[in-house]
Amino acid sequence: MAEFPALNGQSVSYAVLQYPAGSVNPPHTHPRATELLFLTYGVLEVGFVDTTNKLFTQRLQAGDIFAFPKGLVHYQFNCAENDFAVAVSAFGSAAAGTVSVPSTVLATGIGDEILAKSFKTDVYTIQKLKAGFAPKA
Repeated sequence: MAEFPALNGQSVSYAVLQYPAGSVNPPHTHPRATELLFLTYGVLEVGFVDTTNKLFTQRLQAGDIFAFPKGLVHYQFNCAENDFAVAVSAFGSAAAGTVSVPSTVLATGIGDEILAKSFKTDVYTIQKLKAGFAPKA
């Protein structure tokens, strides 16, 4: 709505997404909307995890469309090594919200020991992962 105030009250929003070669839109959710992604250029591997923890994936080419159900963890990966990709996403809410799984888990102050036990790993591994989310000086 900030960029297009006419959407206020319309229960829809759109985003143009650009993916450099080899880039990923990390696992995330939209708590208030289903996302309908239309790939206009390039190739993407996309996927989401359903409520039974089953992963659904598909490789999209320009002209393909994919739906990510509201609230489910999903991602997009530009699997092309030398070409970008462009998509348009439509959301069933003017305020779909985005919750990034990596930054929510690793950059919000959850204790290292709690995360290590949760991921069945050691504290050192968690600290290495968290270091990738530390603010750059």
